[in-house]
Amino acid sequence: MFAPKPMTRQEVREVDRAAIEDYGIPGVVLMENAGRGAARVILTRLGDLTAERVAIVCGAGNNGGDGFVIARHLHNAGVQVTIYLAVDTERLKGDALINHDIVRKMSLPTTPLRTAEQIARATGDMRSCRVVVDALLGTGFTGDVRAPFDAIIRSINELDGPDVVAVDVPSGLDCDTGRTTNATVRADVTVTFVAPKVGMLVPEASGYVGEIVVVDIGAPRELVPADQVE
Repeated sequence: MFAPKPMTRQEVREVDRAAIEDYGIPGVVLMENAGRGAARVILTRLGDLTAERVAIVCGAGNNGGDGFVIARHLHNAGVQVTIYLAVDTERLKGDALINHDIVRKMSLPTTPLRTAEQIARATGDMRSCRVVVDALLGTGFTGDVRAPFDAIIRSINELDGPDVVAVDVPSGLDCDTGRTTNATVRADVTVTFVAPKVGMLVPEASGYVGEIVVVDIGAPRELVPADQVE
């Protein structure tokens, strides 16, 4: 079975670029494959979620776009999903905006998550969820987490009931170095795309990534080096 070599942020970006520009795979197709694959992992690894509640916390970039795709597929599987949107809709662009428009037309419940009051209310609601999906910050994140994302992350970490699933990388974790920041999601499962990220494998990251599951997003195999396991 093919096992991809752990990759850096820039290496994964190059895979995406080549898949889109050199092979002609639309970015929205890669996002669809990523979100659908993540939804499949959630449905198969976390037990029967039929009629269960799942919260999907979305940011502005492709990570949030993946979250919208996950929400659609979980909804189609009979899961009660609520999307918590941590940014103004005006900040959504490109493929993320396309997928946001789809879930909006599906009338999937979407709640703003920007003010302290909204975060407090959402935290209370999430306590009764079976799963919380972290689709806030992706592999492009560096530095420190800014408001309101820091407060949202701390609220997620305070939950003691739901399983937390991180999309691509736990928000607040540097995927190259494994450095944790002022606010870093502690995930039970990290569903990462294309390949494990090198920072996830350092000892400092072990308490944040949980189980790492790699999802193939349909990039040509020739773009993804295999891990040379001795």
